[in-house]
Amino acid sequence: MPYTPNGKHLIAGEWVAGEQTFTSAPAHGPAHSFSAGTVELVDRACQAAEQAFWSYAATSREARAAFLDAIAEEIEARAEAITEIGTQETGLPEARLQGERGRTVGQLRLFAEHIRKGDYLDRRRSPALPDRQPAPRPEILMVQRPIGPVAVFGASNFPLAFSTAGGDTAAALAAGCPVVVKGHTAHPGTGEIVAEAILAAIEETGMPKGVFSLIQGGKRDVGHALVQHPQIKAVGFTGSLAGGRALFDLCAARPEPIPFFGELGSVNPMFLLPHAVAARAEALGQGWSASLSMGAGQFCTNPGIAVVIDGPDADRFVEATKAALAQVAPQTMLTDGIASAYREGQERLLASNSVQATLVTPSEGRQASPNLFETKGTDFLADHGLGQEVFGPLGLVVRVSSLDEMLRLARSFEGQLTATLHMDAADVDAARSLRPVLEHKAGRVLVNGFPTGVEVVDSMVHGGPYPASTNFGATSVGTLSIRRFLRPVAYQNMPAEILPEDLLA
Repeated sequence: MPYTPNGKHLIAGEWVAGEQTFTSAPAHGPAHSFSAGTVELVDRACQAAEQAFWSYAATSREARAAFLDAIAEEIEARAEAITEIGTQETGLPEARLQGERGRTVGQLRLFAEHIRKGDYLDRRRSPALPDRQPAPRPEILMVQRPIGPVAVFGASNFPLAFSTAGGDTAAALAAGCPVVVKGHTAHPGTGEIVAEAILAAIEETGMPKGVFSLIQGGKRDVGHALVQHPQIKAVGFTGSLAGGRALFDLCAARPEPIPFFGELGSVNPMFLLPHAVAARAEALGQGWSASLSMGAGQFCTNPGIAVVIDGPDADRFVEATKAALAQVAPQTMLTDGIASAYREGQERLLASNSVQATLVTPSEGRQASPNLFETKGTDFLADHGLGQEVFGPLGLVVRVSSLDEMLRLARSFEGQLTATLHMDAADVDAARSLRPVLEHKAGRVLVNGFPTGVEVVDSMVHGGPYPASTNFGATSVGTLSIRRFLRPVAYQNMPAEILPEDLLA
């Protein structure tokens, strides 16, 4: 039976209707009406989160792990309904939603196992030295502790893995922090079902009701009120540079500034070294085409720029990319706004005198078709705008004259989520000179691969220098992301009877 949303917010265990509403804009299927968030609802959710913090932060790691496992199970119990409404709202294919659901429950279970082990606590002990001269040293213990309620903004391009119960929510709950989610209007029905799953897990495990709330839609003042609420102690965000930067500035301007962990996008440049291109230009072009057009190019790790030394091998690479992209059928984009921005990006490059159009295909409505452009390295260095992200299946080839120019161009990039080297054994010297530059510019450096697809593992870094993210020392994927919602606390001369349980385990 088709899922019909109740259209309400979930505030501390209660489904709450608002006076104002908005209507979803699905790619196909029926539209639904949802209550729109208000500043008053934000205050109610944040106050409930603060009240829940004192008991939730004191729960054992095992209790929180069981809670995370329960959320995963409840999401899986709603698998068919999630896939049905998720495909309707986003236009993503069923296989993509099913895979993303697997990633989402996998993240929850990974964090459950991570906190059970306890390594993330970074426990340290400096023993007392009572006989030290000229003054004795007290015993000092240190452990990571949860920071307080966390605000999470759902992402448009990942309705599950970066939204209601996505990586930010999983990491915050694992750390011991209640979460208030601002749902994305691109997939409110999907968010509601996942919120149902979280509520069921709360009731099953006896967690405080205020540990999770979901606020749907609302005007800009709702998001502003959330990041400025005095009970919120950190923000997790995945979205546009403009929107993220505006919220970041609000966090910094608060009477009590708080960290804003924003993942804001990237062009994810690839550097194709000469021996690799000579050996497999066609395969590189086909591989780039597949990565560039995957999911209509709506991945923050989409490799939008390829840098290659000009010449016959570069020609082969470009022709192979063009031929492969020409075979890609139009794909549905996530929202009308994203589709419109994609067309605007295409028009911006078509209007540039320093860019040559290699493959131009029309994109209408919510459909997007691939486009391919070329420019010279000197022109790219002279025009900062050529390095701006176009969110969608659009690629830019930058032809440089030499390895030295490739190195200069690499140094010119702003912060990136990823940077890729395509190389053969004979390219080692060139790769060795590029590697320090790329690690300075990006959070993840790849060799002979494509960055679309982010493994959820202990060693993953999904972040990078600004503007890829607003905090170069953080990641939004992998178990290290829990550290965003913890802070170190030292305990000096404290009796064992009143120490936190995590220091005694």
